Amino acid sequence: MTVVSATPDTDNLTLTIVTEFTADPERVWRLWSDPRRLERWWGPPAWPATFTALDLRPGGRAAYYMTGPGGEKAGGWWEFVTVDGPHALSFDDGFARDDGTPDPAMPVTRAEVDITGAASGSRMTIRSRFADTEQMRRLVDMGMLEGMSEALGQIDAILAED
Repeated sequence: MTVVSATPDTDNLTLTIVTEFTADPERVWRLWSDPRRLERWWGPPAWPATFTALDLRPGGRAAYYMTGPGGEKAGGWWEFVTVDGPHALSFDDGFARDDGTPDPAMPVTRAEVDITGAASGSRMTIRSRFADTEQMRRLVDMGMLEGMSEALGQIDAILAED
């Protein structure tokens, strides 16, 4: 299992998920920089993602949708704040309407990703930052922790193909 820990911290308004892989940081980085790899793990198995845009640079954007078991679609967007491959990136992460535009009724979080070398190969830490307690509670109640853990659990199989 790739997930080492998953820690919600209401005092600091963060959800931190730590994963370890038997691959070097450059290979783990490709999970973020290659949209075809990204869509194979972003989203839990029952809600696979399709990326329609990925402009991985500060100020660049990504657009995607996840397709549920009944064919329903849930859109999302990212706007990259920092990109320092193969070590780190951060982005604002939000929900999208059917036309792909940001949904102002839904929360936006800041995701911070750090990829470092480790004895096993690599350690990747994803920290989601929330604006307030209500936003954090809303997203955790929607299944964010379970969904992220399931999504990250798909990465070992992708890395094994390299």
